[in-house]
Formats: sequence, structure tokens, C-alpha cells
Amino acid sequence: MRNFFIILIMKFLHLGLKLFHKNGGNFLGKIAYKWNPEIFKYFKVNCPVIAVTATNGKTMTNNAIGYVFKTAGKKVISNTEGNNMDTGILSTLLKACTLTGKVKADFLVFEVDEGYVPVIFKDLKLDTLVVLDFFRDQLDRNGEVESLILKINEFLKTYTGNLILNNDDPNVARLGKANPNNKNIYYFSVEKYAFATDKMKEAGEGKFCPFCNTRLEYEYYQYSHIGKFHCPKCHYGENDIYKLAKNVDFKNRTFQVDGVTYKTRFNSIYNIYNFVAVISCASLYHIDTEIVLKALSEFKLDNGRLEEVTIKGIPTIINLAKNPTGANVSLRILNEDDSEKELLFVLNDNLADGHDVSWIWDINFDKLSNVKRIITAGTRAYDIAIRIQVSGFDEKLIEPYLNLHEAVENLYKTNTKKYVIANYTALQPTRHEILNYNKTS
Repeated sequence: MRNFFIILIMKFLHLGLKLFHKNGGNFLGKIAYKWNPEIFKYFKVNCPVIAVTATNGKTMTNNAIGYVFKTAGKKVISNTEGNNMDTGILSTLLKACTLTGKVKADFLVFEVDEGYVPVIFKDLKLDTLVVLDFFRDQLDRNGEVESLILKINEFLKTYTGNLILNNDDPNVARLGKANPNNKNIYYFSVEKYAFATDKMKEAGEGKFCPFCNTRLEYEYYQYSHIGKFHCPKCHYGENDIYKLAKNVDFKNRTFQVDGVTYKTRFNSIYNIYNFVAVISCASLYHIDTEIVLKALSEFKLDNGRLEEVTIKGIPTIINLAKNPTGANVSLRILNEDDSEKELLFVLNDNLADGHDVSWIWDINFDKLSNVKRIITAGTRAYDIAIRIQVSGFDEKLIEPYLNLHEAVENLYKTNTKKYVIANYTALQPTRHEILNYNKTS
């Protein structure tokens, strides 16, 4: 009866939030979890539960999986707006369940914070886990990346469900050996693309074999430490590939898997990895290829993840970068664009961002291609401006503003194409400011 009344109260609270046009985020989950930390056990779920975790790309991949399944006519419950910790996922379930805790859906698809995979799925049965990548991120909250990997590895020692792993990330591929009795391991990979390099160009992790400590050898790097690697001593990394992307073509925004050409709205290498993970997941659940083709060609995120907008006739690309790898990939996209452009970089140091912003010194601002001006903003506008200046960019072309509105107004005083990079708490305010500017006369 206790859980019944908790859910009943949460239903009333949810109705109240809706009346005031509020989503509530993880508000319901925070209250319910405080009242009963074991409430996850109360839910009755009779459909597959799919989780996506990673440092970068989990929102994109989670939402794309959900979109593919919905396109196939399936009922999907998902935390599409983020809220990927225990209380956020609990909020999603509370909104969707009956008073007896029954969740009626064909699939539950959740984006899950890396540190919360073992927490959530000790009480909620997990059928498929997708792991994309691991990078350093918010060190003052998460600690070193190795600590996160070890937590998930410990959870996987007794896990026997589907495990979809990025074979091109040595930090991820190692998880396939966590449970030797699990025969449901599926690796995906992407063949060398046009801008891959022979040497690592950005900060990366996992340079040594996690099993014999031998230095890994790379045939090429796609970005950061993502690429084709193997251990020359124990042959770690040499796995059978379930889904392999070939012929990545950014000009036409296409790639091939199993001889089928997929077209997307996105043209970055890390989104190719995301979509190959989506295709892998859809294949395990026998979603028709034509449906996946259609869904991926239509899918987009209007939330600042490589979002393309036109502001008063000026092409603008907005992207989240909450760690050095995200920022470096955003700068790769910028540099792969031959046209003239200007950059707005917004950096905050709020609690959700991590107060330690020393990670900006791992961003590769060297040799920016055809960038005519850089504007910085956010609570640490001057820190990022100094970082860019130290990289060799002309200080006369750097304009720092603590006021975001002022920064956006000055960004659009020219008609040059714009790239916008913002970290976690800066992303939505920046996007909102830019879209509002578009509405002004």
C-alpha cells in the first residue's frame, strides 16, 4: 500500500505540473526515492528495457533508438529530455505507470548516466545495454574515467543480457570480457574516414591494454582515442564485428552498413558511431531495415546537439561540449567546413558543469580553419578567451562578454556563418538567446 500511495501522490503532482506547463525534470523521482529508495522493485515491466550509456552521445543515441522503434509502430517510453540519473528515470516511470506499478509499453529506452548503471539496474531488469564511449568528464563529480569503467565492469560480471559495445574505444571494448559466460556480446565499428589521422590529435584515454598493460597499437585514429587498435601481445581489440560502417561520406551525409546506404541529417564522425549503435540495437530486435532507413533519414534533435538553424539568414550550428573530447569533435566539424565562419564559445562553471574548468586546456584550438572571429561568454568567458589566445589565435579577434545577450547580439553583427559551442548549463540558455534574437526585428 505504501508504494500505491506514493505513486498516487506523484500522479497528482504530475497533473499539477502539467497545468502549469512544467515538465518537472527529476522532481517526482526525487520525492518518491526519498520516501522509498527501493521503489524500483515495485514496477511491473513486461517488455524489453534498453539502456544507453556513454560520456558523449547518449542523448542522441537513446532518442534515435526510440524514434526508430516508434517508426516501427512500437509504444516506447523513454527519458528523451535527459534526466538520466536514478531520480530522472524514476520520474519517467512514475508518469507512465499505473497505480499498481504496471508499465504498459513495447520497449523502455533509457539514457543512463555512466555512474548510475549499477544503481538503477540492480532492481530493474535490463535486457540490452549500449555503451558508446568513455572520456574524462566532470572530474570533480565523476573522478577518473577508470573508476567509472570499473563500476560498470563489476555490474557486467553477472549480466547476461545483450551488450552492444563500441569496438573502436579501448575503454569500452574491454567490457565484453567482464562476464565470460555472456554470449550476447555485439561489437560495432566504423571504417577509417577521410579525416582520420595516423597520430592522436586530441587528448585521449586508454593508451595501454587493460589486460596485459602493453601499449596499444593503432592503425588510425578517428578522433581522440577512438580508432582501430589492437594489443600486439594479447591481441585485445581483435573482435568479431557485428555491425561495421563503411564509406562514410560527409558531403552527402551517408554511410553504409551491410551494403545498405543510410542517409542522415548529421555529418560528424561521432554521430556515425551513434547511428551504427542504433542500427545494431534495431537489428537485435528485428526492426525492418527499410524502417530504420526511413527513421534515421528523418531523425533530428532540436536541443542543441549539432542543431542547424538559420538566424536572420545566417547558417548557425549549435553543439554541446561538456568535456575536452566533445569540444574537440565540435572543432573538428568546424575545421572540416571550408567556408568562412565565426565561433561563439560559452563556458559555465555551475554545479552541473563541474567547478573545475581546467579541462579547457585539453581543447585543441591550434590551427583553426578559416575562423574570422571568436566570441566567448558564460561565467568563465575570460578563462576560455585566455585559453584561445594562448593557442596562438589573434587576441584582437577574440571578444569576451559576461552578458550572454550582449554576446549573441555582437555575434550576429556580421553575416558570416556561425558555430556555437556551449557546455552543459550554458547550452539551453545560449540556444534560447539565439532563437529569441531571430524573433527580434
